[in-house]
Amino acid sequence: MFSFDIFTEISSPSDFETLALETYHYQKTHCKVYGDYVRLLNRAEPISLNEIPFLPIEFFKQYSILSDTFDHTAAIFKSSGTGGDAKSSHFVADLNVYKKSFSLAYRHAIGPPENQVILALLPNYISQGDSSLVFMVNELISQSANSLSQFLLGDLPTLKNAYLEAISLGKVPVIIGVSYALLDLAAHGVDLSQAIVIETGGMKGRREELSKAELHSILKEKLNLSAVYSEYGMTELLSQAYSKKDGIFHCPPWMKVVIRDVYDPFQFLENGKRGGVNIIDLANIYSCSFIATQDMGRLVEEGFVLEGRLEMADLRGCNLLID
Repeated sequence: MFSFDIFTEISSPSDFETLALETYHYQKTHCKVYGDYVRLLNRAEPISLNEIPFLPIEFFKQYSILSDTFDHTAAIFKSSGTGGDAKSSHFVADLNVYKKSFSLAYRHAIGPPENQVILALLPNYISQGDSSLVFMVNELISQSANSLSQFLLGDLPTLKNAYLEAISLGKVPVIIGVSYALLDLAAHGVDLSQAIVIETGGMKGRREELSKAELHSILKEKLNLSAVYSEYGMTELLSQAYSKKDGIFHCPPWMKVVIRDVYDPFQFLENGKRGGVNIIDLANIYSCSFIATQDMGRLVEEGFVLEGRLEMADLRGCNLLID
């Protein structure tokens, strides 16, 4: 059985490919849904990274995707869904893997939580009760070990006071919010120039959809920010990518994005060409690490950018907005 720790030691593309192929063989054998899917494809066994089959993300709405080496789950995370749509369910065998993955990725991209005051504006996720995003942010709040760190539900005075007190204590204020909650905040014209503001995407039908560029432009102007950060994650993953200033997302060493041809899902595109986003998340050891999402994007030299959704694809709460 794999240990997540080996994935944190990846230092080269060849390391990643070797571990990805080992993960493929493990999951083909021990994850029935993925194994059945691979067999139905009836393709030659992969000998390189680009030959590994990716499971359509819709399968997480229909099946329990979990390794048969576990007879129980530590948690079941569900997507927020929209209206009466079916929700995706991610059966997580080991929460310690999730904690290690998001903690290391956050520390690398955003900084150590113990140096921060973390303020979360995630109202719809809190109300659903089984959100992986809320679990992650709650753990980061705990790691900050600061009584000012908290979830907020439209409490502007508390946010302002916590922001100012964080600065007075020499802490970095970090505000993590769903897009419409950040726009509600921006409507008040609060000066948050010394904060790191991270949007997690998702209007949830509360506001008119905006492009990412439009969203960030409004937030920067109204909140007096030089940049807006973004987090790219989803219920079906245990890892996240972050964009700091330029809309270019960077993955932790155990996560990789490749772009597929939307007309031929087994054909992958070179840098600069727009297509469907496929994600390899090796932290998904005990579910499925190879997922074909409904997002559109393209690879660039420094990472990847998102460019909306496949036409007619279901809206998903933690999906980022169209550039």
